[in-house]
Amino acid sequence: QVQLVESGGGSVQAGGSLRLSCAASGRTFSTYGWFRQAPGKDREFVASIRGSGASTYYTDSVKGRFTISRDNAKNTAYLQMNSLKPEDTAVYYCAAKIGSTDHYRWADYNYWGQGTQVTVSS
Repeated sequence: QVQLVESGGGSVQAGGSLRLSCAASGRTFSTYGWFRQAPGKDREFVASIRGSGASTYYTDSVKGRFTISRDNAKNTAYLQMNSLKPEDTAVYYCAAKIGSTDHYRWADYNYWGQGTQVTVSS
């Protein structure tokens, strides 16, 4: 059975940091993505990583602050979030796909985690 389990969410003050983890079980994946959904807003792409990790992609609002990475030996992806802002407050979801193309949309992925809450206070 394939599962993605996120961890690392929580509450932090503006300027702080959190690291989210996404542990996959059941198979390996070529591509991982992180998405987020704030209250009253649509779910949006945050970051993705393909293959060995050399190819990473970010939405403009997190560039320079967030870093996506992966540890293939642990079958785990990470999202390091620094300089957090109140507008980063959302439920963050991990997603994984078997292939390596089309990785910006929620529907591009094959599996999704249950989400983890990130709250940034001012």
